[in-house]
Amino acid sequence: MKTIQVFDPPMCCSTGLCGTVIDPALVSFAALLTELGQKGVKVERYNMGQQPMAFVQNPIVKAMIDQEGTEALPVVLLDGAVYLKGRYLTHEERVTLAHAVLADGAGATS
Repeated sequence: MKTIQVFDPPMCCSTGLCGTVIDPALVSFAALLTELGQKGVKVERYNMGQQPMAFVQNPIVKAMIDQEGTEALPVVLLDGAVYLKGRYLTHEERVTLAHAVLADGAGATS
């Protein structure tokens, strides 16, 4: 089973629906994570403002923040390795990620 971990910068929530301006990239990313989770991918998402210990306890994320500050966020880890940092995935990157994590049978329904 593939595992995706997302370490978000401080924000009120990870849906992208808060505030007066909706962030469509966050909405699409949240929808992708929900879909992948429903297909058997293990998805963990942490918000720095609400779960700071998750950032400290992950040595990869902690080292990035120590070296680059919070500009390194968001950080997306795929099976413990850095997949992307500093921004959210584009549409094409979301499609590529979905294919990569579902290719090992995480989405099999047989």
